[in-house]
Amino acid sequence: MPVGGLQQSLDIPASTLSHHCKKLVESGLVSQERQGTTLICRANYTAMNALIGYLADECCADERCNAKSVEIEI
Repeated sequence: MPVGGLQQSLDIPASTLSHHCKKLVESGLVSQERQGTTLICRANYTAMNALIGYLADECCADERCNAKSVEIEI
C-alpha cells in the first residue's frame, strides 16, 4: 500500500506514520519500495507469523499470562 494510502486509512500525522514505518522496516515486519515518487509498504507475513508464534510460545506459555494485559515495546 502506498504510504499516502496508509496515512489516509489511519488518519494520523505523516511524522507519526513515518516513525512507525521506520520501526516496522527496521524490525523486518514491513518492507518499502520506491516506485517513482511513491513509497510502497509491504507486510512481511512470514516475519509477522514468526513473531506471533514466538510471542505465543514464549510470552504466553504459562498460566500467569493474561492475553489482555501483555505489553509489547517496539
